[in-house]
This record gives sequence, structure tokens and C-alpha cells, in this order.
Amino acid sequence: MKWKPKSFKIKLWLYFVLFTAIVFTVLWLLQTVFLQSFYDTMLIRNTKKSAGAIAVNSNSEKITDMIDSASVNNSMLIYITDVDGTVLYFSDEYNGVRKREHPLTEGTEEYTNKLRKKHTENFRNLPDDFEVILTNLNSGEYTEFEYTAENFYNYGTYINYYNTQEKAILYVRTTLDPVGSTVAIIRFQLVWVTLFSLIAGFILAWFISGSFGRPVAQLSEKAKYLGENNYPKEFQMGFCTELDDLSHRLDNTSNKLIEAHNFQTELLANVSHDLRTPLTMIKGYAELIGDTSWNDEEQCKADIAVIVREADRLTRLVNEILEYSELKIGDIPHQFDKVNLSELIANVCRSFEDLYKGKEETIETEIESDVYISGIADRLERAVYNLIDNAFRYTDVSRKVTVRLTADQSTARIEVQDYGNGIPQNEIEHIWDRYYTFRQRKGRGVSGLGLAIVKQTVNIHKGNCCVHSEEGKGSIFCIELSIF
Repeated sequence: MKWKPKSFKIKLWLYFVLFTAIVFTVLWLLQTVFLQSFYDTMLIRNTKKSAGAIAVNSNSEKITDMIDSASVNNSMLIYITDVDGTVLYFSDEYNGVRKREHPLTEGTEEYTNKLRKKHTENFRNLPDDFEVILTNLNSGEYTEFEYTAENFYNYGTYINYYNTQEKAILYVRTTLDPVGSTVAIIRFQLVWVTLFSLIAGFILAWFISGSFGRPVAQLSEKAKYLGENNYPKEFQMGFCTELDDLSHRLDNTSNKLIEAHNFQTELLANVSHDLRTPLTMIKGYAELIGDTSWNDEEQCKADIAVIVREADRLTRLVNEILEYSELKIGDIPHQFDKVNLSELIANVCRSFEDLYKGKEETIETEIESDVYISGIADRLERAVYNLIDNAFRYTDVSRKVTVRLTADQSTARIEVQDYGNGIPQNEIEHIWDRYYTFRQRKGRGVSGLGLAIVKQTVNIHKGNCCVHSEEGKGSIFCIELSIF
């Protein structure tokens, strides 16, 4: 593989390696450099927590059991003394002798003498650091005091000791052992763990980056051929939802580009004749006027009428092309409003009645009243106009067209019926295609976009188009739209 420092695969691999390096750096700092401070902090916190529990339960008759348990489980030396330093009770994790100077009858002389006796032979001597605790507590400035010296943590506080009337002192001492030897062991282990993890991490990162980079490279390759006939459709789906979606979008984009290219090619191939014919007619008759008929008023008027007719034809053709192109662009947002379909169709029919007034053409209507849909009024009007115009082009000698509008609870149905020769069965499936001008080429003088515009308009409104035709009996073009 060619080395590309800024490629997705290389960057992903480098970021993964950087992440691994940061994780192990933090791990080394926590397990070596800061291990002693963490150890001391946790040990002191645990000692104060145990002392607090003892202080809360100091009046319980089971307080000595709690002291013994705390001493053994946490490797602490615990003393209960009076305010003068007389040991009332003590416990450590090694000394199995537990001496309690009571219960004796409280208030008796024997009790008082026993309570005041210091450092009996059954008790472990108080550490020297206890004097610091005792002095500070008796100074009246503190209700609890902590003190650290020579790797020992000392903590003292006042409590109400069980079965005594006077205030007592809880003194707890624990060792803050240096963890140097432990650090050395951890460091040795970390060296091997780090080396193994880094090697495994590099290999894993390379495979992960390759797994991500491969589909991205495939998508990049697909993007280079967007809109071309050799566009590669192959893509291994399932690795990542986002990449799968991107592949689908690229496929859709390529299809749209190919469709646009085909549309452009088809436009040039099919419309060029329709554009060329009126332009040729306009140019020819203009030259004819200039050469021969300019001094013949009647002939000149006839030639000018031809020019005007062909110019109108050219204008209609261009307008239809632009309209269809606009409808075909599906990304343009459309504003839907409440439309009175009954009134809209009636207005279109009246326009044809005015257009053919005094002529043979007749239009019959069967329009149900107050049918409303959600849509774009001008687009729907254009679609209905195209259907009626198309019907008049292919009706029989009766020159009659029938327009119907019916509705049920959910659907409005528009029908435009002509009474012409009908449509051959092999043409019906193509009748809505743009530029399908097999019949139109027979001197009809239309662009082949009228029904395609109808179809696209109905698609925008989420409706359906259909045709029912029988040769020799005419055709019925239908539009079905959802009721508002």
C-alpha cells in the first residue's frame, strides 16, 4: 500500500496509537510515581472512618468487639484512655491479650484506683506520639487531632466510653509503610505488560484502521465515477451503518446524474426536431415575406399568421420543457394548500368552452361538488388542462370530450374521456413517458411532454395515474388523489 500520511487509515492508526500511549502514561504515573501518596491517603481515610464508627458506637456494650475487629482487619493499634492517659482498653492485630479494667462497681474506691492506674503490665505501652495527641486534645482547642511522624499516622478524639462517667480518648495509630518494594514489583510487571500491550495495540490498530479504511477507499473510488456508465455498484455492506447509508446516497446520486445525462441526451435527440421545425418555418416565411409577398397584403398576412402560429408553438414547447424540468427536480420544496378540486376542474372546462366557442368541439362535465384536496392549485390546473387538450387531439369526428369528477371518503377521481381510435395495448405502458411521440409524430404538432407533466404532477401529490383504452372506442385517462 502506498504511504499516505493524511489518509483515513493512517490517521486512524496514529490516533489509536496516541490513545494507547496516553493510557499507559497515566497508568505508569498512577502505579509508580503517585502510588505512595494514594496509598497514604486511602489508609488515612480508612483509619478516620474506623475511628468515627467506634466513636459513634462507643456507648455500646459490644464496643470492645468492634475495636478488636477494626484493629485486626485494618492493622491498627487502638487505645481507649481517660483524659490523663490511663489506658482503659487497647487492641492491636498481633497482641491477643485484651485487658479491660472494668466492669467494677462504678463510684467505688476500688473502681477509682483501678481506673487511675497507668500502664499495667498487661497493656502495651502507649507510643510516644500519644503525648502529642493528649496535649493538643487537653488544650481545649481541638475535639479531634491527627498527627503524622516517622511513617506513623496518629489520630485522637474524645468519646463517651461505655460504663464510664468521664470523657475518654480514642487513640488510633497505624503504619504508613513505604511502598518502594511494591513499586519496584509493579514497575517490573508494567514493563512487560506495556511492551506486550503496545505491540498488540499497534497490530490491532493497524487491522482496525484497515477495516475502516477499506470501505472508505471503496466509497472514494465510487465517488470518482459518479454519473458515469461504468459506475461501480459493488460495496461490502454491513460494516458500518453510516458508511452503508453513504454508499446508498452515492448510488442514488449516481443514478440521478445518469438520469440527468440521459435526459439531456434525450432532450437534444427528441426536441431538436420540434425546435427546428418551427424555427425553420419562421425563418422561411420571414424570408418569403421579404422576397415575394411583402407587396401582396393578403399573402403577407397569411405568411405572418404562419410565423405567429409557429412562434406560439415554439413558446409552448419551451414552456413545457421548462415546466417538466422543474417538476422533475424532486428536491424543490412544494407548498401544499387546501384546493377546491371541483371549482378548479370547472374553471378549466370553462376555458375550453370559451376557446372552442362557435366551433365543433364540445365538452361535457359530470363534476361532484365540494371536493377538496391538499395540493398545488396551478400544477393541478395544468395537469387537468393537459389531459383535456390531449383528449381533444385524439377524439373522433364528434369532437366531444367528457370530464368527470367523483369522490368517496378517501379518494377523488378525475376522468377525461375521448371517443377516438383508442391506444394500442403495446403503447399504453409507455403513454406517460416523456417524449413518447409515436402517435404525436403523425402531424399532431406536440412536444410529447404533456402527459409526462401530468404524471410528474400526480407523483408530487402522491396520487396515481391510469389509462383505460380500447381500440376503436376511445380512451379514459384517470387521476386519483387523496381527499383533504
